[in-house]
Amino acid sequence: MYSLRCFCGTGGRSAGILDTVKGIKWIVDTLRKDQSADGSWAYPFETGISTDAYMIILLRTLEIDDEELIEGLCQRILSKQQKNGAWKLFYDEGEGNVTATLEAYYGLLFSGFYSEEDERLRAAKKFILDHGGLSEVSTFTKIMLALTGQFKWPSVALMPIEMILLPHNFPINFYSFSVFGRANMTPIMILADKKFSIPSPYAPDLSDLKLKRDDEDQWVGSREWRSLRSYIQDGVKRLLGIPRVLHRLAIERAEKYMLDHLEQDGTFYSYYSSTFLMIFALLSLGYKKSDSVIIKAVDGIRAMKSVINGFPHMQYTTANVWNTSLIGYTLQAAGVSHEDPMVMKANKYLLSRQHTRFGDWVVHNPNSLPGGWGFSDVNTMNPDVDDTTASLRSISNIASRDPSAWKRGVDWLLSMQNDNGGWPAFEKNTDSKLLAFLPLEKGRFMLMDPTCADLTGRTLEFFGNYTNLPNIPNSPVIRNAVNWLLRNQRKDGSWYGRWGICFIYGTWGAITGLRAVGLSKSHPSIQKASAWLSSIQNPDGGWGESCRSDIQMTYVPLTTSTLTDTAWALDALIAIADRPTTAIQKGITYLLGSLEIEDWTTDYPKGQGMGGAFYIHYHSYRYIFPLLTLAHYRRKFE
Repeated sequence: MYSLRCFCGTGGRSAGILDTVKGIKWIVDTLRKDQSADGSWAYPFETGISTDAYMIILLRTLEIDDEELIEGLCQRILSKQQKNGAWKLFYDEGEGNVTATLEAYYGLLFSGFYSEEDERLRAAKKFILDHGGLSEVSTFTKIMLALTGQFKWPSVALMPIEMILLPHNFPINFYSFSVFGRANMTPIMILADKKFSIPSPYAPDLSDLKLKRDDEDQWVGSREWRSLRSYIQDGVKRLLGIPRVLHRLAIERAEKYMLDHLEQDGTFYSYYSSTFLMIFALLSLGYKKSDSVIIKAVDGIRAMKSVINGFPHMQYTTANVWNTSLIGYTLQAAGVSHEDPMVMKANKYLLSRQHTRFGDWVVHNPNSLPGGWGFSDVNTMNPDVDDTTASLRSISNIASRDPSAWKRGVDWLLSMQNDNGGWPAFEKNTDSKLLAFLPLEKGRFMLMDPTCADLTGRTLEFFGNYTNLPNIPNSPVIRNAVNWLLRNQRKDGSWYGRWGICFIYGTWGAITGLRAVGLSKSHPSIQKASAWLSSIQNPDGGWGESCRSDIQMTYVPLTTSTLTDTAWALDALIAIADRPTTAIQKGITYLLGSLEIEDWTTDYPKGQGMGGAFYIHYHSYRYIFPLLTLAHYRRKFE
């Protein structure tokens, strides 16, 4: 057995150096203890305080009494406040985030438990005013403020509701949006068209936070957006029909779209934001607060509550399938048998969550049948490429027992390849650059679903290591994907990862994928990537990347190492090396010495939905990726 000894420079954070066998066992034992009765892992999907604040606002607006939940959410929000009165999206964000601070401030006042005279709220108010007031918050937050009477809707809607009627061959149409974009924009278009606002006796007056008095000026988009909107309106004018009738038809179609995409728990696509907006959109259409569809939607998002450090947190969605698929295949990679009851229960759960229902993905991919997996526990119609490859990896050892499930999953995955050779997350060829001109910050994240290096690399890794795809290096499917990755490598040798933070993540996905399908470790692209990873290693042997990478769109070091970043970087280097290099040895030592640490680095976001606005702390990652890396290290070098 090759055993490691401690290298200097761990900064006193070591919890005791373990050898790889003990490290693997510790993680496996932890996962075994944390598995749910249904076979899944329900580790939290933590996304800051926005959903907590919005839940308070929603419950108070709908006059739903749940004082225990509201008080608990308030306590969680206050527990995250910084000394200067602000809230942050991530540890090293700077002084704070004005949007998050406004949402926390508004939610706390809306609860009725706190007043503006509270010292903590006075500090928050000062931060908001010092950083530009209401005009500086995100467009999404302004929409929420308009819904609750704090902001005037723009005189001209952000998007004409009739857009939903445009034919699919029109250059910009409803299905040009990504599925996430449609889920959020559909209720927004209804609400903006109706200019809907609902009073609540709990709503505070935020007028003293307006440093600019004209609300209209704060909605105006760029000149390019105004031009694009005019183009869309020209397309609408060409629709055959009386404008008044077309307008009514558009409203009805938008309403039908929402109701047709409800999950069994009542949520709209199982997302918090789209369900929140849908509830208000239905109210604007005349639904009563007590209507069954609204009550069920509220219960659905309320059921997504998780408890973290003793406080309730409203998850944006649940991550059970994602957690379970990653853990299932990682356990097996670490030597846990597929006959082990823990793995058997996990795979049984995953097979029960394979999709049989057509979703919107079929619009751009009409020649395939359902067979993918989604992200959340209740997801039945919105599969994604990443969950599908991860689930297939987990069930690969039992594929012969259910060949139909395996074939349907692989066929769906193959059918989702974009025309440019790579893979998107949810929908094929949904990457219209025109949508970036919408007056929504981070519109490229919300409205587009482009090919990305992390998904393309991970899909290649699946095909290379888990399938018998014939003649893999020369297969057009593989060759086109490899070429896309080689074309999209950055000059410094890294790749940008869309769904994680960020360049370490993308580079790990690309390297492991390229190596799995036979690209030589001596290939210039691989060597360049390896040199980049080695160049950003910290003195303590680990790696760490800041969420600011996703704002600046260039690698920004965190200056402190984290378990997950270290695992990603190491796994990539292990895929290249013939022997454990000094960089790998130092990294493994850091990893083994840090498995049990609990500090801000273990809470630091490692995923994102919208760079600069929406970050995700996956509580499962601290176990999954160190386990995978240690397993690969042990198998290759020990």
